[in-house]
Amino acid sequence: MWALRRTGNPLRVRAHQVISSRGCANLEILLNGDGNHVEKHREVNCQCCHQTKPSVIQSLFSSGQFMWSRGFSSQAGANSGDKEDELDDGFSDLEVPPETVNKDSGLTSSDENSDEDTIDAIGLSEVEADAKSEEPRNKASKSTLLKALLDGPRNGATEAVKKWLNDGNTVDRSDIFNTIFNLRKRKLFIKALQLLEYLEESKLLDFGERDYASRLDLVAKVHGVHNAEKYIEDIPASHRSEVVYRTLLANYVVASNVRKAEQVFNKMKDLGFPVTIFCCNQLLLLYKRVDKKKIGDVLTMMEKENVKPSLFTYKLLVDIKGSARDIEDMEKVIQTMQDDGIEPDLTIQATIAKHYIFGGHREKAEKILEQIEGDDIKENRAACKFVLPLYAFLGKNTEAERIWKICEANASLGECMSAIQAFGKLGDVEKAEEIFDNSFKSWKKLSSKFYNAMLTVYAHKNLFDKGKELAKRMGDGACRIDPLTLDSLVKLHVDAGQVEKADFILRKLARQNKIKPLYNTYLTLLDSYSKKGDIHNAEKVFSNLRQMGYTGRIRQYQVLLQAYVNAKAPAYGFKERMKADDMFPNRAVASLLSAADPFNKKNAISELLD
Repeated sequence: MWALRRTGNPLRVRAHQVISSRGCANLEILLNGDGNHVEKHREVNCQCCHQTKPSVIQSLFSSGQFMWSRGFSSQAGANSGDKEDELDDGFSDLEVPPETVNKDSGLTSSDENSDEDTIDAIGLSEVEADAKSEEPRNKASKSTLLKALLDGPRNGATEAVKKWLNDGNTVDRSDIFNTIFNLRKRKLFIKALQLLEYLEESKLLDFGERDYASRLDLVAKVHGVHNAEKYIEDIPASHRSEVVYRTLLANYVVASNVRKAEQVFNKMKDLGFPVTIFCCNQLLLLYKRVDKKKIGDVLTMMEKENVKPSLFTYKLLVDIKGSARDIEDMEKVIQTMQDDGIEPDLTIQATIAKHYIFGGHREKAEKILEQIEGDDIKENRAACKFVLPLYAFLGKNTEAERIWKICEANASLGECMSAIQAFGKLGDVEKAEEIFDNSFKSWKKLSSKFYNAMLTVYAHKNLFDKGKELAKRMGDGACRIDPLTLDSLVKLHVDAGQVEKADFILRKLARQNKIKPLYNTYLTLLDSYSKKGDIHNAEKVFSNLRQMGYTGRIRQYQVLLQAYVNAKAPAYGFKERMKADDMFPNRAVASLLSAADPFNKKNAISELLD
């Protein structure tokens, strides 16, 4: 399985498609009001009693000598002077514009829940799994329970269900599943949680392990992962199964909490649960964000436990190598994947093409795009939303126009989204606006994703007034504010030179809407303050990063330290501060530490000469 056979074209790909709380602050007041300024991570080693010969894939992600132990445990020395520490540390989204590719970013909330392996953490009972295949959209349109919940107030799910039952309706597991499914889809986690709580407490539904896992997941989303972990104690011992703990693990991974994720993984092994590909993928996803050197450890464990990689595993490995601009090793991963009998789906193909583009391999990218399109793009319509932004990254306006003409007459939401992003990237703002406005004719009300896409276009082109007006329009339409909305608004104001206002909007909207801003959003602010040498506000943003659980990333220390250097101020005790956080400087940070060291004689002389 792990052996790499160097035969054939490593990119012999076929287009296999794999089925893969509302609350809005008054944006106008925030956008026009005055903003006043208020307001361990360690290396994990898999250890074994004997050393095994690493496979090709393991060698591509090797972190040194691996010694297997029963579980994972944190050890100091996570980040050293490795070139990968200075590269992209985020999950590569196909729709991320190229200027953000080299930034150290975390998963967006939408990314975190977009892959089938991550969604599967919730776990569905057999009845629910059968119901899932019944086309939830059609079921939802006929569900009186869902309608009753949607029409009720945000925190009134319990009363809505009681009234629904009093009207003579009865509980049906299939209907319950589809209702929760659609509430989740609409991000109405509070209502979904209240529904499950009422059903459990009133004994109207016999809860199984997957029902408990679903409730645990909703507790994590509404009340935080810490409360979700405490909820496990309320679950009957007979139902504290692997699916319950893997749901908890997935939520700690979403929160980038390395220590707790490792603890849950070890707990699962202590309880005798088998090591599954889902849990391994969660660890890979986690270490992809916070410490790529540990990825080799997970691969070693997988071989030791005879866990076969899934399509999602290879998605991660391909993206990691591509983000590091290691095209040769990325192609080896692709070859190994195909040797294992797993063909790339459209997402992987598009990811490969994107990395070829950003790596300067335009001809290879164009060949992949030809393969994605297939013999007839009209027949292979699913590929349109993938190739649109890729042609934009290549600067091929004609090709983007060609693809959009195929979709334009009856474009799907995904195609419209891709087209807005593509034409925005190509600089055709009017075309992007036209598609955005026409989308309302088909769908009346659009999700925040569309507004976010248009806000990003305006931010990229420094069209501050248009972006501000769109944000007001978003607020007037009672559109849900999510982390991507915050990210777009912050970038819009930062690019317009209104850093303090961006800071104010971020804090205000995050608090009012009870959402966790993206890592990259904080980094945008931190970088802006750093460039100005504003140590006071840079430290505030750095503190916010830690409070939100964004730890174990060398990039934020580097940017904060740069603020001291730009301010020509000594960074007393910064090295000790990093050591206390189990962070160790790479070459870039070591250079900054030297420049900000008040006891560095060479530095003192340089200041005198300046």
